[in-house]
Amino acid sequence: MSQKHNRRHFLKASSAVTAAGVTMPYFFSGKPALAFDTDSKNDRPAIALIGCGGMGVGNMKSAKRWLDVVAYADADSRRAEKANKDFSGGKGDVYADYRKILERDDIKLVHIATPDHWHTKPLIEAMLAGKDVYCEKPLTLTVDEGKLIRKVQEQTGAVVQVGTQQRSTFNLFVKAIAIVRDGRIGKIKKMSCRIGGAPSSPALPVVEVPKHLDWDRWLGPAPLTDYRWLKEEGKKGSRGQTNGHYQFRWWYEYSGGKLTDWGAHHVDIAAWALAANGQSDAIVSIGGEAKHPVEFVDGVPQQNDRYNTATNFLLNVKFAGDVDLEIRHDQDNGIMIEGEKGRVFVNRGKLVGGPVEELADNPLPKDAIKETYKGFKPISNGRGAHWANFLKCVDEKKEPISDVHSHMRALNICHLAGISARLGREIKWDDKTEQIVGDDIANSMLKRPYRSGYEIEMNAPEPAAANG
Repeated sequence: MSQKHNRRHFLKASSAVTAAGVTMPYFFSGKPALAFDTDSKNDRPAIALIGCGGMGVGNMKSAKRWLDVVAYADADSRRAEKANKDFSGGKGDVYADYRKILERDDIKLVHIATPDHWHTKPLIEAMLAGKDVYCEKPLTLTVDEGKLIRKVQEQTGAVVQVGTQQRSTFNLFVKAIAIVRDGRIGKIKKMSCRIGGAPSSPALPVVEVPKHLDWDRWLGPAPLTDYRWLKEEGKKGSRGQTNGHYQFRWWYEYSGGKLTDWGAHHVDIAAWALAANGQSDAIVSIGGEAKHPVEFVDGVPQQNDRYNTATNFLLNVKFAGDVDLEIRHDQDNGIMIEGEKGRVFVNRGKLVGGPVEELADNPLPKDAIKETYKGFKPISNGRGAHWANFLKCVDEKKEPISDVHSHMRALNICHLAGISARLGREIKWDDKTEQIVGDDIANSMLKRPYRSGYEIEMNAPEPAAANG
């Protein structure tokens, strides 16, 4: 299969220089002044949106300054039609089946913003079809899905950016990693990822599926089940409690709960810190305590009518090299990184600690942020910068800041923590074989069967040959 792509060189990088010729600061909190532009107004790449809910729409709002959204796919026709109206003036193409998008040679870029259980299948098929992809986190529902994603990415050379945009928040998370990377806290001894608890629900009644929702397609690879929904009385603006839109994240059938929702963000930063500090992120064991709203037997929830992911938890991860990581539901949301020389705490609102205060008298080296950010100069902050990084990497065929390989190293921590939580016991991990040691039940939970008719298609459409 030819992996050459017919790419447009659509980005010009003025990178660290504004229109006035003034070097941009690495850290700022005002409105971003993005430094990419297109070669011409008529040379804007086409992108397709698969999954037209709040995250997908929000991401397209950040990226539309560079891109034209030309196609939409969603199991909910109302969501797809609204996105088409908002971004394409109703002139885009709307599909119920995303595979129609992958067949199109005029679309080289795809954004996947589906529910978690629908990430892996279209991502793999898009890579095989010659597309570059920005895919929302978490990339997978299981550890074994991640193995396949990594393999296909290596085979195809596709540029895949994971939507962990904290990696592009320069004045907070990137700066924290730069501090660690510069040796300001010394060897890391302990980290704490505080990701908040999850909600519970009463028994949710089976109701008629909304006419605009193709429930069978929404379930996709997951087991066939009834659609459930309950109105939340007294909660203004509530989406209701359901096993569908948005609330899917509180069901192990479709997600990993808070462990893969917020964990995919904060554990990612913790793993990044270890790598940046030259320390091993190889998992040795995971154990601790977790509270679920339903009973589990051998990791399987015994009720199917209410939320089932862990509501409260304190899970302990041990890494090779004598480093501990706790993942907990309580305390101030964010990441605490403790080293031999000091500690820093970072979240989406602050970066504090002794090593941060010391920057006033002993600032980081000039290129510390650039080197932390894989050699790319910061050009924005947060979501916009994450998209800019993706597009620049597509243009230059480089690895983006949130690549699938580092993402899966971090996400596997979250997946294994979820397995430990569901079984209520410690599990031991062999990092070389990527298997759980001495626990057949736990090992069986590294993968899940796909429902018939929704298996991953490894014979995706042949990408078009490159011109020139």
